[in-house]
Amino acid sequence: MRTSIILDDELAENLRSTAKRKGLSLSAFLADAGRAALRSERASTAASFELITFGEGGLQTGVNLDRPSDLLAAEDEGIYGQ
Repeated sequence: MRTSIILDDELAENLRSTAKRKGLSLSAFLADAGRAALRSERASTAASFELITFGEGGLQTGVNLDRPSDLLAAEDEGIYGQ
């Protein structure tokens, strides 16, 4: 996509010289910078995850935590979560 942007002279010169130093065109440099900014934004807004555990007694016998199907079967049988 072709578009026009307005940059102040100092910023434009800094961007051009940095792009040239990296061996990129100004367009490629700005595209890379934009992608990096978007990745950073997504990473900073991603919700953190905290696994909350409770109960006593450790693992349930017969339930292999590496096999999701075992967890589902145990839950269906009422073993899991008692």
